[in-house]
Amino acid sequence: MSKVCEVCGKGPLSGNTVSHAHNKARMRQLPNLQKVHAEENGQRVTKRVCTKCIRSGRVVKKA
Repeated sequence: MSKVCEVCGKGPLSGNTVSHAHNKARMRQLPNLQKVHAEENGQRVTKRVCTKCIRSGRVVKKA
C-alpha cells in the first residue's frame, strides 16, 4: 500500500540526517495518514487521508 494521501497527493519526503560530526545518513519522512470513513456521492468510503486534509475540512467525515 502506498503512503500517499488520497486527497492532496502528499507523499514521503527524503533527505539526510546530519550528525554533529557531519556524518550523513538517508532518512525518510512519511505523511501522517489516517483511515477515515468519508462521504463521497452520498456513500460511505474508506480513504487514507493526511491529518492536514482532515483538519482543513477537505474531507467530509461520515458518522
